[in-house]
Amino acid sequence: MSASRKPSPLPPDSSDSLQRRVEELQSTLDETRKRLIDLEQREFRYRQVFHHSNDAVFVVDPASDKIIDVNDKACEILGYSRAELLSLSLSAIHPHEMDKLKAFAASVFKEKKGFTEELTCLTKGGDFLSAEMSASVVQMDGRTCMIAMVRDTSERKRLAMEREYLHGEIQEGRNPRSIIGESEALEKVLKQVEMVAPTEASVMIMGESGTGKELIAAAIHEQSRRRKRSIVTVNCASIPAELFESEFFGHAKGSFTGAIKDRLGRFELAHRSTLFLDEIGEIPLNLQGKLLRVLQEGQFERVGEDRTRSVDVRIIAATNRDLRTEVKEGRFREDLYYRLSVFPIEIPPLRDRREDIAPMAAHFVQLSCNRLGLPCPSPAPEELRALEGYSWPGNARELQNVIERAMILGRGRQLPVEALLRAETQGLAPPAGAGPSAAADGLTLSDLERMEREVIVAALEKSAWKIYGDHGAANRLDLKPTTLRSRMKKMGIEKP
Repeated sequence: MSASRKPSPLPPDSSDSLQRRVEELQSTLDETRKRLIDLEQREFRYRQVFHHSNDAVFVVDPASDKIIDVNDKACEILGYSRAELLSLSLSAIHPHEMDKLKAFAASVFKEKKGFTEELTCLTKGGDFLSAEMSASVVQMDGRTCMIAMVRDTSERKRLAMEREYLHGEIQEGRNPRSIIGESEALEKVLKQVEMVAPTEASVMIMGESGTGKELIAAAIHEQSRRRKRSIVTVNCASIPAELFESEFFGHAKGSFTGAIKDRLGRFELAHRSTLFLDEIGEIPLNLQGKLLRVLQEGQFERVGEDRTRSVDVRIIAATNRDLRTEVKEGRFREDLYYRLSVFPIEIPPLRDRREDIAPMAAHFVQLSCNRLGLPCPSPAPEELRALEGYSWPGNARELQNVIERAMILGRGRQLPVEALLRAETQGLAPPAGAGPSAAADGLTLSDLERMEREVIVAALEKSAWKIYGDHGAANRLDLKPTTLRSRMKKMGIEKP
């Protein structure tokens, strides 16, 4: 039996070569490990940014119409879980805009990046969100994909509309602290406000014109859970019949002549807030059914669209009509009446709460002297007796009107209210600069018109002919800008 053969020893140079090879492999392995650790750290940082971004992030493959990855924000704004979104096609969240989205994706793949301002996403709950998107091309798992950053602009657009709506509005008159009075009748109304404000009940405010229905509506809103958003007001008596639907529900661009862009209606503007429908009895009968649907279901369509939108709005309505009579005579829907008047509040006329006249007069004197830059006289006892003895068919609005005219006529030194009230009774008005007895001489209304023109022109000159804004003439005169423009047109007042 032959002896086993021992392996021949490697040549010295071969042993050194192998050692060098082992060292090279070890170095490569160490470098690979470092790169893997670096990649893991980068991926961790990417995932942190990806999932904690304030924008919704989608990784999509437009060729296969698939969503490959999403972050937490995408799930939040669309209302889906991550697993649900990854199981959906891209067209499921953009069913109405696929042509637009495909054209955008083609542009991104050509230019390697892109941005769009207008986009609409469909949520799981069926609502549509306005959004803007920026996108770029990425490589993932051997596929050329698109990563899209989507920003929800619904709230921004709503706030922009709210700013536009509030532009030029006079806020002082809507401050609940401007509810002046100490009568038992007013206290009863304010207790009703306190009771109903924290609820979500619809409120019907009834009362004669000028009794302060808008102030009561504002007080309810300011004491409600919706007070963080501005109350939205619609004067139904001032809207042309053909524009009611657009005013309430908005319209799509091109839906009728003059619709040059999409427009939010008052219901969308009042989303999660309060909508005050003043003079509710003026709404056309053919629109009352659509209004009832919004109140019952919280859904509507803009003019020119077939897309159903949802809103969360609390309704406060007001009227100086007897709506029960309107219902009986077929001019107002009975179901809408009961839907609106869950909690009715009736404001007594000023003649039934004479204790409120003196504090209201003092308040209006202060407002007038601040606005007109005149001294503030205190009403004399005989002037207060004259005010309290008048019937005030125009209620608080007439009282404010009389006080302001008295301030102008008396130049802030006296309040010729007795003469003005006699003029009110006779349908006359005293001229500028007239004293307490001037109205008894039987003067014409043209003097008052001339005086009003002088006051408007003076306010415009002080405002450099600016109408809107905090320093505009409308704000100085305590008028809505649209009202001031109307008076300027009627009187032929133009900027020189």
